[in-house]
Parts: sequence; structure tokens; C-alpha cells
Amino acid sequence: MNKLPPIQLPKIEFAREFSFSDADFERVRKIIYKEAGISLNPSKKDMVYGRLVRRIRDLKLAGFAAYVDFLESPSGKREFELFVNALTTNLTFFFREEHHFPILAEHLKKKNNGGKISIWCSAASTGEEPYSLAMTALEAFPAASRPQITILATDLDTSVLETGKTGIYSADKVARLPAGHAAKYFDKLPDGSYQAKPVLRNMITFSRLNLIDASWPIRETFDVIFCRNVMIYFDRETQHKVLKKFAPLLKPDGLLFVGHSENFYFASDVFRLKGKTVYEHAPKA
Repeated sequence: MNKLPPIQLPKIEFAREFSFSDADFERVRKIIYKEAGISLNPSKKDMVYGRLVRRIRDLKLAGFAAYVDFLESPSGKREFELFVNALTTNLTFFFREEHHFPILAEHLKKKNNGGKISIWCSAASTGEEPYSLAMTALEAFPAASRPQITILATDLDTSVLETGKTGIYSADKVARLPAGHAAKYFDKLPDGSYQAKPVLRNMITFSRLNLIDASWPIRETFDVIFCRNVMIYFDRETQHKVLKKFAPLLKPDGLLFVGHSENFYFASDVFRLKGKTVYEHAPKA
């Protein structure tokens, strides 16, 4: 039986409000890489259009070329923050990649020698992750013998940090919490949303930090660092640089938790795999 030839469907071009040439995309790609370390491949062109078109409308500019010109001008310095915020992905929810939290609890219990336990959540987004860390830490210890626990929560995107600071989340987000955690750690507000109780909010300090900055304003070391699902947007060279900067900030017996799709086998000079997407310091040669 002869096979019918495959049907060739016409390529559909959707009309756009503004033209967005390959040259425009390349300029955007270079700027976001330089500013945030985010490496955009050509498949992200439509995503970039969708996320930046509102800024062009709000600024009443003629198009993408004019927008990039504005970004690169002295008067566009304040727009840079909104530009980075628009192109940063902030998918998160409470206890995401839940296999990490029992490992965290056991590690913290081993660290409880009456001193301070410090955790850095380096890609905090809207705060669900640092609040999950806080709840895990509180659940790990009886109240009478609980050490002092502090969490530094940083992110590049200033808008999401504001959500984290307030600790207010919709009912559907709080519904993802383990049984009993909503009532124990959140207060229901009159509008039906929920706010993290002071016992959680007081543990966490939210602050802006760019992981690819030449230096970080951090002067302490941590028992645990969480950096999950952010370095997938960096190229390998940038990933290695960030990992080398993490190393001196992690205590000798500390743990680094990374995202489910991240693998840093190439950085065996600084970290070695200890468990499922959990790393520890590499032994010194």
C-alpha cells in the first residue's frame, strides 16, 4: 500500500503589536546575560517578547529597538531593575522537591550543639522556599531545646522579595502545605488569604542579591545553602564561578541543595555529590 505524503501545514505568523527582530533579541540576550547571567537561547524569543512588551507600552516607546536604546542610556538605569524582574522566572511553591526537606531536618539535628544554625536561600523568589525551610527547622526541634535559627533569603527580583517579606499567600498556595502546617504557622486574613505567623517571619531576612555580582555583601558562613532551579539559566562557566563563591561561605560540614535538573559534576574541585541533588565540599587534594 502506498503511503500518503505527509501534509505540509502552513507556518502561521501571528501579528505582533511591535516588531521584534533577531537583532533586537540579540541585544536583549546580551544585556540579560551581562546583568544577571541568564543565557537565553533562540527558542526563548517569543517568551522575551511577551514579558517585555508591557514595559514598551508603559513607557510609550516605538518598539524593542527604542526600548533597548533606552535601557542603555543614562536615563534608563532605573528601568534595568524592571527589565531584570520581567525576564526572571519565579516558579515556586511550598515544599517544592519535597525529598530535600527530610534530609535538611536530619542535617540540622546533627548541627544542634546549642549554637546558632544559619541557612541561606539564595533564590528565594516569592518566599515559599525560605518559609518551607523555616517550618522544617522548627519541626526538627522541640521548642525547649531549639537553637537559634536564622535564614537569609535573597533574590535578584525585587518585586518577588516584597511578597516574601509580607508572607501573605493565597488559599490555594497554602493548601499545598503538609497537614496541620497551615493552622500552625499561618493566620487567615479577612480577605481569605493567609499570612505567615511572626515565628516564621522573624526567622527570615529578605534581601536583594545578584549571584553573578563580582562580590557578595555576605560576611557569615552557613550550615546549609539552598540554590535550586536558578543556575539552569547560567552557562557552565558562570555556574562554576558561582559554585566557587559558595564554597567559602559554606561551613566545612555544610550542605548545598540544588534543583532536580541541575548537575555540577564538572565542579568536582569544589563540590562532590552526597545524595540526590545534595552536595558537600570536595575533599582537598
